[in-house]
Amino acid sequence: MARRIPLAANLKSLFDRGAHLADRTIGWHRLPKPLGLLVLVGLRDILRRENLHDTSKLPATDLPPVPSPTAESRMARTADGSHNDPDDPRMGMAGARFGRNIPNDRTFPEVPPRIMSPSPREVSRELLTRESLIPATSVNVLVAAWLQFMIRDWFSHGRSPTDRPWEIPLADGDPWPERPMRVMRTRPDPAGNPSPSTPPTWANTETHWWDASQIYGSTPDHQKIVRSGEDGKLRVASDGLPVMPDDPNLDPRRVPGFWLGVLMMHALFTLEHNAICDRLRGEFPNWSDEELYQRARLVNAALIAKIHTVEWTPAVIAHPTTRYGMRANWWGVAGERLHKLFGRIGDGELVSGIPGSHTDHFGVPFALTEEFVAVYRMHPLVPDEFHLRSSSDDNPLLDATLRELTGDPAVETARKYGMTDLLYSFGTEHPGLVTLRNFPRFLQEFQRPDGHVQDLAATDILRVRELGVPRYNEFRRLLRLAPARSFEDLTDDPELAERIRTVYDGDIERVDLMIGMYAEKRPKGFAFSDTAFRIFILMASRRLNSDRFFTTDYTPEIYTRAGLDWINEATMTSVLLRHHPSLRHVLRRVPNAFTPWPRS
Repeated sequence: MARRIPLAANLKSLFDRGAHLADRTIGWHRLPKPLGLLVLVGLRDILRRENLHDTSKLPATDLPPVPSPTAESRMARTADGSHNDPDDPRMGMAGARFGRNIPNDRTFPEVPPRIMSPSPREVSRELLTRESLIPATSVNVLVAAWLQFMIRDWFSHGRSPTDRPWEIPLADGDPWPERPMRVMRTRPDPAGNPSPSTPPTWANTETHWWDASQIYGSTPDHQKIVRSGEDGKLRVASDGLPVMPDDPNLDPRRVPGFWLGVLMMHALFTLEHNAICDRLRGEFPNWSDEELYQRARLVNAALIAKIHTVEWTPAVIAHPTTRYGMRANWWGVAGERLHKLFGRIGDGELVSGIPGSHTDHFGVPFALTEEFVAVYRMHPLVPDEFHLRSSSDDNPLLDATLRELTGDPAVETARKYGMTDLLYSFGTEHPGLVTLRNFPRFLQEFQRPDGHVQDLAATDILRVRELGVPRYNEFRRLLRLAPARSFEDLTDDPELAERIRTVYDGDIERVDLMIGMYAEKRPKGFAFSDTAFRIFILMASRRLNSDRFFTTDYTPEIYTRAGLDWINEATMTSVLLRHHPSLRHVLRRVPNAFTPWPRS
């Protein structure tokens, strides 16, 4: 036995080196599907080994207290995400630090004057401004709504302090209403211990776990507001929408980024939670409100994770290899049909998928990372104009701009036209492609709920620099990808390459991560870049591997058999039809609810 371990390790190392070589010389997406999958497996092994870095051990002051464990926290998700890992109860809880996918000593933020070079506003105006929508024709606008809905669960840096804002100089002729442009700094880590020799850290105000906290909240007080107190259900207003809290600190309409698409997804999965409660009440008529609520939350959160894994992602990165690979993350290489017939085959993730396998942090405490946040800056998915139409006859109802569908007007529109017609409208229109010159115009002059106007494109550029995420070429080197040698390497559009060269004064090393990712040539079927995909290869599976409620506790004892059956059988299409059955005439012809729907 002692001789076999080094042999296995050597074979694995050889396999990983071969995968890296094949990717660098040929490209995983150019290989036949079986070989491409093997290369992706090898790349993920390397990323797990080389690109998970712990920030929790960096110096800290006065960490927030962790609530004491309870009997309920063994069987259910806690409000703040604590006690997911019994051996490290702070892991992934609200307030925990973001991790890193690059070494901590490479994460020092840029400082003036480099952080303003080139001007984020110039980058926004010259390289990101949308003249007309460049559509992603393989998907529909529900893709954009879904992603915004997910992000509200995954991460937030919290409210920015208002003192010492960044000041961005403006060019002559820039029509911005104030000079200079002011962008509030990212909220520092409340438990941070900044020093010149230690890279700063930032904390996530949400839980890091995939636990549907955008619906349920990350605090006990928030959960009390959204719960009805009866049969485990969430509160739903008479108009069918989630109840909006009176507290402005909890009202989603007051949060930047709230728009009609987020409201639609929130409403849909609030109703889904209540439908799960009805199913569980039928199976367990003596259960309390608390028991029904906690089990329904587990089922709803897992269903959302499943839909993202096997439907949303394969629609957005619709290469044959990645479509198969993402489904294998959930069902394993044995596939969905065998899984439903025979259940799990063994306890590993390869054959039967990650749900129900062993929990594994791969040597680093679980946390979402700043690099994960950076690659998910995908505002180009959102159109500027929406054409709302009737699902019954396709007749026009309303033409509206994104500006007219944010904040309070989003709720008013939903009440006036109803979710069925809104879902139909989103399902039959295309989002934007995540590429240059395709940033929503409205978001370049976005008025926050507090009245402050900001250019979100310029803010996105500045944020990545501020948070210590390297620029494009260095980012690729740290992921063992070839850097761009010239501006022509970035894009096959000569005019665009020249425009990027001008903005960056001829220095390819200064090109921002977001600009490089938006410019680069994408694999077939991809709506975003291969560089972003590298972080996705690592973090998409890690969010499942590290969470005991998706691994060791993904069992009938925790979820109930009825709950697991619900997750196994449900799809985005079945969720839509459960609550909006009049969409059946459209959805019966759609293989994936995130791909374009036929018109009525």
